[in-house]
Amino acid sequence: MTVLFSQLFTGVSIGAVLLLIALGLSLTFGQMNVINMAHGEFIMAGAYTVYVLQQVFTNAGASLLIALPVAFVIAGAMGVLLEVLLIRRLYGRPLDTLLVTWGVALLLQQAARDIFGAPNVQTKAPDFLTGSIELPGGLVIASSRVFILVLALGAVAVLTVVLRTTPLGRRIRAVVQNRDLAAVSGLATPKVDRLTFFIGSGLAGIAGVALTLIGPIGPTMGTNIIVNAFLVVVVGGIAQLKGTVIVAFALGILQSMVEYTTTVSVASVIVFIAIVVFLQWRPQGLFTLRTRSLA
Repeated sequence: MTVLFSQLFTGVSIGAVLLLIALGLSLTFGQMNVINMAHGEFIMAGAYTVYVLQQVFTNAGASLLIALPVAFVIAGAMGVLLEVLLIRRLYGRPLDTLLVTWGVALLLQQAARDIFGAPNVQTKAPDFLTGSIELPGGLVIASSRVFILVLALGAVAVLTVVLRTTPLGRRIRAVVQNRDLAAVSGLATPKVDRLTFFIGSGLAGIAGVALTLIGPIGPTMGTNIIVNAFLVVVVGGIAQLKGTVIVAFALGILQSMVEYTTTVSVASVIVFIAIVVFLQWRPQGLFTLRTRSLA
């Protein structure tokens, strides 16, 4: 039972990381139908924010907490700049957004190499996140993983409240369901698009802050994780936040359980095969967007 609970928590922690990575993408890709290949570089920007702040603040705990809102604003501003300069001209052309944002991703990677250097860098974890929490039954869980789990669930809760209860959330949902009707109803859809991109990209920055607790930072770290983020959003269902949450944790637990009996590489292959089989059976994803459209 101890081994089972240990692997289960490992899977939940992997799912929390996947959720943080995919959460912002569920807005920019799922909600707006924009294939933003530069999303991983926004995550990288959030991670480097922690690195820069630790050069200013000697206290690792203070720098991490300050980095959360700062990374959100920096990555969000990068997303808005991308939307204003390029994406706004490509709505309704997802393949074009893929090619354009892929080029932007390469430019941002090179910019990171020029500024911080090509080798990976490491940040210092706060003292309160370097230890472990021992639970009854001999189960030991890493404090950093608990922090990431709480951060992911908190981000989901805040995003859910924003989308369901605020005027901005209602505008976002209206534009997602029918952009043309929302425009003729008086909604300023370009403004809604910019705000949506700001939130989605800002969440990528927060994901970057969390990733500094479990690995090194490098110019290509975004490329290594962007595919997993897209898989989570696609399997969960386009424009479906609850699907993103469920699939992130489901894939994390599956990865953990398979890893226990095989290897990391074999587990990744098995998880990918499971995703392909699922999409063959249900290509629209776990959940679908309900609209009144007759198309």
